Amino acid sequence: MSDPVVAQKSPFIVELEPGKYLWCACGRSKNQPFCDGSHDGTDFAPVEFEIVEKSKITLCGCKRTKSPPECCMAHSEI
Repeated sequence: MSDPVVAQKSPFIVELEPGKYLWCACGRSKNQPFCDGSHDGTDFAPVEFEIVEKSKITLCGCKRTKSPPECCMAHSEI
């Protein structure tokens, strides 16, 4: 499997309403940190996650998290 593109070397801090979301795992999306289908033709697939109540969360921007889609501070090793 190839390495994902680093979208940014820091997390995306977003406030989300309840619902289902697709986190971009490949790093190619123009709609970071969310999937826009740019992974087509790659080894990557988006990660679906659900928010049950409005909340602020930290999503991985470097795409190397050990706990997708949440930031695990892996960007500090890039």
